[in-house]
Amino acid sequence: MSGYEIRITKQAKKDIDKLTPKLRKKLKTILIEVIAQRPYEGKKLLGDLAGNYSYRLSYQDRIIYSVDEESRIIYIKRARTHYGD
Repeated sequence: MSGYEIRITKQAKKDIDKLTPKLRKKLKTILIEVIAQRPYEGKKLLGDLAGNYSYRLSYQDRIIYSVDEESRIIYIKRARTHYGD
């Protein structure tokens, strides 16, 4: 079984552009080695974000994503803190 395809939304792209080079590198590693291989490793979210998952990028930054099981695609929706800037 191979990994999932990863697609990044416009909002996540904006978030990634604001990350430090070190965090960008860490994000890429997490996407390839963790999320694309084991998408349900992240924490299942509730409330407004129900149906999405969260994976810790740094102490305050999270990767928010959803999984399309049928198409085997992971949509990265956010890649930064949701606690304000």
